[in-house]
Amino acid sequence: MVIYSGLIAGIWFVIGVTIAARFYPGYHHAKQFCSELGAAGSPTEKLSPLINNYPLGCWFVLFGWAVSQLADAPMLLVISGWLIILHGIGTWVAGFFAMDADAYTVNPTSSGKIHSLAGFIMFLSLLIAPVLVVLSPSSDHISTSFRGFSALCIVVTLYFTVTFVKAIKNKTNPGTHQRLSYGAQLLWLAGYSIVLG
Repeated sequence: MVIYSGLIAGIWFVIGVTIAARFYPGYHHAKQFCSELGAAGSPTEKLSPLINNYPLGCWFVLFGWAVSQLADAPMLLVISGWLIILHGIGTWVAGFFAMDADAYTVNPTSSGKIHSLAGFIMFLSLLIAPVLVVLSPSSDHISTSFRGFSALCIVVTLYFTVTFVKAIKNKTNPGTHQRLSYGAQLLWLAGYSIVLG
Protein backbone atom coordinates (compact mmCIF):
# COMPACT_ATOMS: atom_id res chain seq x y z
CA MET A 1 0.00 0.00 0.00
CA VAL A 2 2.80 2.44 0.94
CA ILE A 3 4.42 2.06 -2.47
CA TYR A 4 1.28 3.57 -4.03
CA SER A 5 1.57 6.74 -1.94
CA GLY A 6 3.31 8.40 -4.88
CA LEU A 7 0.18 7.91 -6.95
CA ILE A 8 -2.03 9.04 -4.06
CA ALA A 9 0.02 12.24 -3.71
CA GLY A 10 -0.74 13.33 -7.27
CA ILE A 11 -4.46 12.70 -6.88
CA TRP A 12 -4.46 14.40 -3.47
CA PHE A 13 -2.78 17.50 -4.91
CA VAL A 14 -5.43 17.98 -7.58
CA ILE A 15 -8.30 17.48 -5.15
CA GLY A 16 -6.70 19.59 -2.40
CA VAL A 17 -5.98 22.59 -4.63
CA THR A 18 -9.47 22.39 -6.14
CA ILE A 19 -11.13 22.34 -2.71
CA ALA A 20 -8.99 25.14 -1.29
CA ALA A 21 -9.66 27.33 -4.33
CA ARG A 22 -13.41 27.06 -3.69
CA PHE A 23 -12.92 28.86 -0.39
CA TYR A 24 -10.85 31.64 -2.01
CA PRO A 25 -13.27 34.10 -3.67
CA GLY A 26 -12.06 35.10 -7.13
CA TYR A 27 -9.10 32.72 -7.16
CA HIS A 28 -7.86 32.22 -10.74
CA HIS A 29 -5.95 28.98 -11.42
CA ALA A 30 -4.35 30.29 -14.60
CA LYS A 31 -3.18 33.61 -13.23
CA GLN A 32 -2.32 32.75 -9.64
CA PHE A 33 0.32 30.52 -8.09
CA CYS A 34 -0.70 27.39 -6.18
CA SER A 35 1.03 28.84 -3.11
CA GLU A 36 -1.22 31.90 -3.17
CA LEU A 37 -3.86 29.67 -1.61
CA GLY A 38 -1.73 29.65 1.53
CA ALA A 39 -0.28 33.15 1.18
CA ALA A 40 -0.17 35.53 4.14
CA GLY A 41 -3.55 37.16 4.54
CA SER A 42 -5.33 35.00 1.95
CA PRO A 43 -8.81 33.63 2.74
CA THR A 44 -7.33 30.12 2.77
CA GLU A 45 -4.04 30.89 4.56
CA LYS A 46 -4.76 28.33 7.31
CA LEU A 47 -6.88 25.90 5.31
CA SER A 48 -4.57 25.31 2.36
CA PRO A 49 -1.56 23.94 4.29
CA LEU A 50 -3.87 21.71 6.34
CA ILE A 51 -5.42 20.00 3.33
CA ASN A 52 -2.49 20.33 0.93
CA ASN A 53 1.07 20.75 2.24
CA TYR A 54 0.92 18.72 5.44
CA PRO A 55 -0.82 15.58 4.14
CA LEU A 56 1.02 15.81 0.81
CA GLY A 57 4.33 15.93 2.64
CA CYS A 58 3.36 12.71 4.42
CA TRP A 59 2.53 10.95 1.14
CA PHE A 60 5.84 12.07 -0.41
CA VAL A 61 7.88 10.98 2.61
CA LEU A 62 6.12 7.60 2.76
CA PHE A 63 6.73 6.94 -0.91
CA GLY A 64 10.34 8.13 -0.76
CA TRP A 65 10.96 5.83 2.20
CA ALA A 66 9.42 2.89 0.34
CA VAL A 67 11.68 3.57 -2.65
CA SER A 68 14.78 3.91 -0.47
CA GLN A 69 14.05 0.51 1.09
CA LEU A 70 13.63 -1.46 -2.15
CA ALA A 71 15.44 -4.78 -2.00
CA ASP A 72 18.48 -5.10 -4.28
CA ALA A 73 17.84 -1.65 -5.80
CA PRO A 74 20.72 0.19 -7.51
CA MET A 75 22.14 3.03 -5.42
CA LEU A 76 20.75 5.68 -7.78
CA LEU A 77 17.22 4.42 -7.13
CA VAL A 78 17.82 4.52 -3.39
CA ILE A 79 19.04 8.12 -3.69
CA SER A 80 15.94 8.98 -5.74
CA GLY A 81 13.90 7.79 -2.76
CA TRP A 82 15.75 10.12 -0.42
CA LEU A 83 15.19 12.99 -2.86
CA ILE A 84 11.47 12.28 -2.76
CA ILE A 85 11.64 12.38 1.04
CA LEU A 86 13.39 15.75 0.72
CA HIS A 87 10.56 16.89 -1.52
CA GLY A 88 8.10 15.95 1.20
CA ILE A 89 10.03 17.86 3.84
CA GLY A 90 10.15 20.87 1.51
CA THR A 91 6.39 20.60 1.10
CA TRP A 92 5.93 20.83 4.87
CA VAL A 93 8.26 23.82 5.13
CA ALA A 94 6.54 25.62 2.25
CA GLY A 95 3.22 25.10 4.01
CA PHE A 96 4.44 26.32 7.39
CA PHE A 97 6.11 29.44 6.01
CA ALA A 98 3.55 31.34 3.94
CA MET A 99 4.48 33.16 0.76
CA ASP A 100 3.93 36.92 0.69
CA ALA A 101 0.52 38.29 -0.25
CA ASP A 102 2.12 40.06 -3.23
CA ALA A 103 3.58 37.29 -5.35
CA TYR A 104 5.69 39.82 -7.26
CA THR A 105 7.12 41.70 -4.29
CA VAL A 106 10.77 42.76 -4.62
CA ASN A 107 11.21 42.83 -0.85
CA PRO A 108 9.97 39.46 0.43
CA THR A 109 9.56 38.81 4.14
CA SER A 110 11.63 36.18 5.95
CA SER A 111 8.67 33.81 5.67
CA GLY A 112 8.42 34.51 1.95
CA LYS A 113 12.14 33.83 1.46
CA ILE A 114 11.96 30.52 3.32
CA HIS A 115 8.87 29.57 1.32
CA SER A 116 10.66 30.31 -1.96
CA LEU A 117 13.75 28.35 -0.89
CA ALA A 118 11.59 25.38 0.08
CA GLY A 119 9.85 25.58 -3.28
CA PHE A 120 13.19 25.61 -5.09
CA ILE A 121 14.34 22.53 -3.15
CA MET A 122 11.04 20.83 -4.00
CA PHE A 123 11.56 21.58 -7.68
CA LEU A 124 15.16 20.34 -7.75
CA SER A 125 14.45 17.18 -5.77
CA LEU A 126 11.77 16.00 -8.22
CA LEU A 127 13.92 17.06 -11.17
CA ILE A 128 17.02 15.17 -10.10
CA ALA A 129 15.16 12.03 -8.95
CA PRO A 130 13.92 11.05 -12.44
CA VAL A 131 17.36 11.88 -13.88
CA LEU A 132 18.82 9.29 -11.50
CA VAL A 133 16.22 6.77 -12.62
CA VAL A 134 17.19 7.37 -16.26
CA LEU A 135 20.88 6.94 -15.40
CA SER A 136 20.48 3.95 -13.08
CA PRO A 137 21.86 0.58 -14.20
CA SER A 138 19.50 -2.12 -15.38
CA SER A 139 17.50 -3.76 -12.63
CA ASP A 140 14.30 -5.68 -12.01
CA HIS A 141 12.68 -2.50 -10.72
CA ILE A 142 12.91 -0.21 -13.76
CA SER A 143 12.05 -1.03 -17.37
CA THR A 144 13.45 0.64 -20.47
CA SER A 145 10.03 2.10 -21.23
CA PHE A 146 9.86 3.73 -17.81
CA ARG A 147 13.29 5.24 -18.37
CA GLY A 148 11.91 6.76 -21.56
CA PHE A 149 8.83 8.00 -19.69
CA SER A 150 11.09 9.53 -17.04
CA ALA A 151 13.15 11.32 -19.68
CA LEU A 152 9.97 12.68 -21.29
CA CYS A 153 8.72 13.98 -17.92
CA ILE A 154 12.06 15.73 -17.36
CA VAL A 155 11.84 17.46 -20.75
CA VAL A 156 8.21 18.52 -20.17
CA THR A 157 9.06 19.81 -16.68
CA LEU A 158 11.96 21.89 -17.98
CA TYR A 159 9.96 23.24 -20.90
CA PHE A 160 7.11 24.46 -18.74
CA THR A 161 9.56 25.78 -16.15
CA VAL A 162 10.99 28.05 -18.84
CA THR A 163 7.51 29.19 -19.89
CA PHE A 164 6.65 29.64 -16.21
CA VAL A 165 9.57 32.01 -15.71
CA LYS A 166 8.53 33.96 -18.80
CA ALA A 167 4.94 34.16 -17.53
CA ILE A 168 6.17 35.54 -14.21
CA LYS A 169 8.25 38.15 -16.00
CA ASN A 170 5.28 39.17 -18.14
CA LYS A 171 2.78 38.80 -15.25
CA THR A 172 0.40 36.88 -17.49
CA ASN A 173 -0.70 33.36 -16.56
CA PRO A 174 2.04 31.78 -14.41
CA GLY A 175 -0.49 29.52 -12.69
CA THR A 176 -1.03 27.53 -15.87
CA HIS A 177 2.66 26.99 -16.50
CA GLN A 178 3.42 26.21 -12.86
CA ARG A 179 0.72 23.55 -12.81
CA LEU A 180 1.97 22.00 -16.05
CA SER A 181 5.58 21.93 -14.82
CA TYR A 182 4.71 20.47 -11.43
CA GLY A 183 2.07 18.28 -13.03
CA ALA A 184 4.76 16.59 -15.13
CA GLN A 185 6.74 15.90 -11.95
CA LEU A 186 3.72 14.47 -10.16
CA LEU A 187 2.85 12.39 -13.22
CA TRP A 188 6.34 10.91 -13.10
CA LEU A 189 5.96 10.23 -9.39
CA ALA A 190 2.64 8.48 -9.99
CA GLY A 191 4.20 6.42 -12.77
CA TYR A 192 7.12 5.50 -10.51
CA SER A 193 4.66 4.41 -7.85
CA ILE A 194 2.72 2.22 -10.28
CA VAL A 195 5.85 0.66 -11.81
CA LEU A 196 7.20 -0.27 -8.39
CA GLY A 197 3.84 -1.40 -7.03
